[in-house]
Parts: sequence; C-alpha cells; structure tokens
Amino acid sequence: MVHTPFPSQHTITQPADAVNLRISEIFFSLQGETSRAGLPTVFVRLTGCPLRCGYCDTGYAFYGGKSLSISAILTEVASYMPHYVTVTGGEPLAQKECLTLLRLLCDAGYSVSLETSGALDVSKVDARVSRILDIKTPGSGEAEKNLWSNLDHLTRHDEVKFVLCDEADYQWAVEAIRGRKLDLICPLLFSPVYDKLAPATLAEWVLRDRLPVRVQIQLHKLLWGEGPGR
Repeated sequence: MVHTPFPSQHTITQPADAVNLRISEIFFSLQGETSRAGLPTVFVRLTGCPLRCGYCDTGYAFYGGKSLSISAILTEVASYMPHYVTVTGGEPLAQKECLTLLRLLCDAGYSVSLETSGALDVSKVDARVSRILDIKTPGSGEAEKNLWSNLDHLTRHDEVKFVLCDEADYQWAVEAIRGRKLDLICPLLFSPVYDKLAPATLAEWVLRDRLPVRVQIQLHKLLWGEGPGR
C-alpha cells in the first residue's frame, strides 16, 4: 500500500458538539497489524460489538466507555500530532455516527484506517478510509454473520483479514480466497490466534500452498503483551 506524504498541518473542521460517540479508549501506540504494522498510530476504540468471537481480545470494549462529542475526539487525536489514525472496536460501525467521525478524520488530513468485523455494511464508509475487513472463520463462532456483499465495495486501497484458530480455519480461508478470487480484490492478511495457533505453523502452510497472502503477527502483543491501551 502506498501511503500519502505527511501533511504539513491538520485542519480540523469541528462538527456540532451534540454529535456523540461512546468511546472505550483513545491511545497512541504502534500499529500491530495490516500493511501499516510498526507505524506510530492513534487508535480510537469505540464501545460495543454485536459479535462474540471466541478469541476476542478486546472484550473490555463491549460495555462502558464514555460519551464524547466528535469535536472532543478530534481534539484528543490532534494532541498526539499523528499521521496515522485507526478507528477500531469492538465493532465501530455499530455506532452510526462512526461514519461522520471517519469522514472528519479524513478531512483533517490524517491517513485513516477502519478495523471492522465485516458483519456490517461498509458501503457508506468514506472512500479515503482504508477498510480492514475481518472475515470471520468457523473457529470464531461467528462465521454466519459475514456480510459477503461487502466484498463488492472493496478496492485495492482496502485489506481483508482472516484470523485463524487452526488448520480447519486455514482450509476454510483458502477455499474462500480461491472460490471468491479475493486476491484480485485487495491485499489479504492471515493472522494466527494469539497463543492458539503457532505463527511458524501458519507460515509453513502458506509457503506450502503458495498463497498470495501476508502472514502477520500482532506486533503490539510481542512488545507489550495483552491489555488496554496497546
């Protein structure tokens, strides 16, 4: 993926203070996944998710959080002076005003990515946003929630991710890639479930089958382990 040059400044267009989102956390860290892995990034984690994946590592974001106006969110993001911003969850698109936040972050000059489960419609997401679509495998327990029509809206600017629990998940993902020709749509990511599928094992499978995918390991967990704010 080609990233845009660093803007000289971020001009923030403030929305009405009455437009609120429920936020679990906002923090500055290294991006641990996707083609942006290793890049300093501000994360805006929204509260709430309609899915319950068996391996979820952000269950703390299902509930609670605090209500913030979008203008307050933009102000906090700007305080870190970032180039990259990731909106994540939970499932960020479960809050309809997430679309407004994404648009205004792009208007402010940031390079924005969205981490979404793929269970909700992505067609209305601002075209400037890189959509990271997490297709749920059987091992997640939520494969029936996949909204396959989302694939019709993806471009080379986006990425599709499979989080894999075991070899059965791997074979299911391979069939999905080949059957739907996913490699012709956008870059593909394979991620092993942390502490469940050995990354080296996944790497051997990918090399054996010569798959057109990027194997990724969650960099932030290697550096700091699991927990909020990373």
